[in-house]
Amino acid sequence: MYHAKLNQTKPGRSLLSAVAVVIAVLLVVGITVRAQEGTSDMTLPNIVLVHGAWADGSSWTPVIERLQAQGYNVIAPQFPHTSLAANIDRLHQVLNRLEGPTILAGHSYGGQIITAGATDQPNVVGLVYIAAFGLDEGEAISALLAQGEPTAALAHLDVDAEGFAWLPQDDFVNHFAADVDPAVASVMWSTQNPIHLSVLEDVMGVPAWKSIPSWYMVATNDEAIPPDAERLFAGRMAATVVEVESSHVPMMSQPDAVVELITTAATAQ
Repeated sequence: MYHAKLNQTKPGRSLLSAVAVVIAVLLVVGITVRAQEGTSDMTLPNIVLVHGAWADGSSWTPVIERLQAQGYNVIAPQFPHTSLAANIDRLHQVLNRLEGPTILAGHSYGGQIITAGATDQPNVVGLVYIAAFGLDEGEAISALLAQGEPTAALAHLDVDAEGFAWLPQDDFVNHFAADVDPAVASVMWSTQNPIHLSVLEDVMGVPAWKSIPSWYMVATNDEAIPPDAERLFAGRMAATVVEVESSHVPMMSQPDAVVELITTAATAQ
């Protein structure tokens, strides 16, 4: 009996110990949750998606859906494509509304916009090129295109009386967006945003990729910008490069790969 009494714990002391353990656990959980919340906020920069010629913001729809599902603040504005200056003004208008680090992703001619428009934007921390032009200082798109025969997607531009170039439906569906469901590609053709031919003459100033980390997606079946040209752009900007088997519009045909590249850039900050 004597030894048994020695091993007994007083009821009051047992209750106090249990309460202390519960409080300690709750404090640890609370601190952990707050730390995780803080980390989440820090690792989710804004993402601005810049469409190219013959497209609009809706061309990023599959990418937007996936990024928003991951908690990213995503903006895909409409660009006038009347001049490089007008496009840069639109980009700056969007950036001025955002706070915190921002990733810019540009498709096709959108690469020209982010290359020229990010040079004086301190919140831009990464550039992602999706089958896009990545010009160097002194270059113009028209001069690059003139170095070879027109690609299949751009061989029959329909230029209207005001100088805006449109893509014929056949070229759009069968070459520009060749690996997209034809019904979807036809809708994309219907909503295309033409580009003024004078825009292709704009000469690049100091490119933003010389001072901002860059990522590049090469579309190996691209019939608008030759894949080798895309590899050249990516190589001289020392970008992190991925290649996908895609037409000129991987954000529509390979959205998972595009999202993976964009989030890689976002989490590298």
